[in-house]
Amino acid sequence: MSAALPNANVDQAPPRKVSFSFSGRITAGFIAVLVLMAATATGAIYLHLPPWLTFVLILLVGLPVGVLLLGWLTNPLTQTLEGVRSVIASFGDKDFSVRLCTERTDELGDIARHTNRVSQILQDERQEIRQRELLLTTALDHSPAAIMLVDHRDWVVYGNVEARYLLLGGKNIAGHRFSELREKCPIEMRDMLAAQTDGIFTIVRDETHENYHLAQSSFELNRRKHTLILLHRITAELNRQEAEAWKKVIRVVCHELNNSFAPILSLVNSAELLLSRPEPSARIEEIFDIIQERINHLTGFIQGYAQFAQLPRPHKEPVSLDSLISCMTEFPNVKLPRHLPSTRVSVDQAQMQQLLINLVRNAKEASDTEGEVKIEVHQLPNAGTIFKILDRGCGMDEDTIKKALLPFYSTKKTGTGLGLPLCREIIEAHGGYIHLQSRDGGGTTVTCWIP
Repeated sequence: MSAALPNANVDQAPPRKVSFSFSGRITAGFIAVLVLMAATATGAIYLHLPPWLTFVLILLVGLPVGVLLLGWLTNPLTQTLEGVRSVIASFGDKDFSVRLCTERTDELGDIARHTNRVSQILQDERQEIRQRELLLTTALDHSPAAIMLVDHRDWVVYGNVEARYLLLGGKNIAGHRFSELREKCPIEMRDMLAAQTDGIFTIVRDETHENYHLAQSSFELNRRKHTLILLHRITAELNRQEAEAWKKVIRVVCHELNNSFAPILSLVNSAELLLSRPEPSARIEEIFDIIQERINHLTGFIQGYAQFAQLPRPHKEPVSLDSLISCMTEFPNVKLPRHLPSTRVSVDQAQMQQLLINLVRNAKEASDTEGEVKIEVHQLPNAGTIFKILDRGCGMDEDTIKKALLPFYSTKKTGTGLGLPLCREIIEAHGGYIHLQSRDGGGTTVTCWIP
C-alpha cells in the first residue's frame, strides 16, 4: 500500500529486492479464477447437471470470487496511482514536501521511490533558489545604487531600499507605474529616465549639486520584456576625483613652470657671460628671443587656467535662437536645425556661444572627416530650452563619462582638460545643467538645458 505522506523519509532506505512482481500476482489471480471455474464445471459434469445449470453455477461461483480477487490484487495499484496524483497536485501548489510510502518491493514500490526522489530534488532546488533569492535581496537592499525592475506593462516589479527612498520616500514602489513615479522626479532625472539611455546628470537643490549616473538595460524574463534601471549617486566619487584633479593640476603647473623657468635661468646666465665680454656677441639677440618665446608660452598657459578660474557671472539678455546659433558658421559641415523656435532665451550670448563652439569643436575632433555632427534645439513649454550636440565619434566609456566634466581631465595628449568643465561652469551659472550620454548607434550626445 502506497499513501501520500508529508515529508516521509522512508525513501532514503535502499530498495528491497523484488520477491514477486505485481504483474505476476495479477497473472496468478487470473489463473486461480480460471482453475476455480474449471473445478466448478468439472463438478457439475460429474453430478450430471444440465448445461444451463452448469453455466449458472460457474457464474455464481467464479464471478464473485474473481471480482473480489481482482479487487484485492489491484487495490495497491489504485492506492499508488492516487498517491502519485496527490504528489503531482502538490507540485502545482509549489509544495514539494509530500512523499509516498515505499514499503512495497514490487514495481509499485519502485514508482513510489522514484516519485519521492523527484520530490526531494525539486524541494532541494527550491530551497536553494530561496536561499539565493534571500542573499540577492539582502545584497541589493544594501547597495548604494537605486535598483528597479520594470515589466513590459510599465509596472515596477522590484525596487530596493535606495530606490524606495529616492522615488517614494521609503515606501514600497513595487506595484506602482514607473511613468507615474518618473513624473514626480526632478526634471533632470525625469528627462534622463525618459530618454532610456545611459548617462550622467546633475540635480541642483538648495545650491547643492547631486550627481547621478544612470544605466538602463532591457532583457526578457519569463518571455516578457523587462527593464533594469540603476541610479547611482556619484557625488562623493566625483568630489574625490575632483580633488585628484586639483592635485594633478598642481603637478601640471609645477611641471610647466619648471620647463619654462629652467631654460630661462640657463639663458640668463649665458647672457650675463656674453655681456661681461668686451665685445658684444650676436647670440645675445637670439637668447632674448628664446626667453621671450618661453615667457609668451607660459603667459598663454596661465591665462588658460585663469579663464576657467575667473569666469565672470553671466550678463543675461533676451537673445533669439537664430542669433545664438549664428556662431556655428565657423563649422560649415555641422548640421543645424532647419526651423528654430521663435522664442527668445535669457542668456549671456558671448558665454553661451563659447559653450556651443567648445562642444561642437569637441564633437568634430571626436568624429572623423565623414562623421556626422548636428545640433538640435528643443523648446519646452514653460520649462526652458534644450540644446543637443550629437556626434558619431568613438564615444565614451562609462569611466570617461564620469570624469569628462571634471577639471583638468582629458583623454587627449595635448589637452588641458578645461573645455567641458568650462562648459559646465557656464551652463550652471545660467541655472541649467549639462549631461553626457552614449548615443544609439555610436557616438556621444551632450545635452544642455537652460531655464
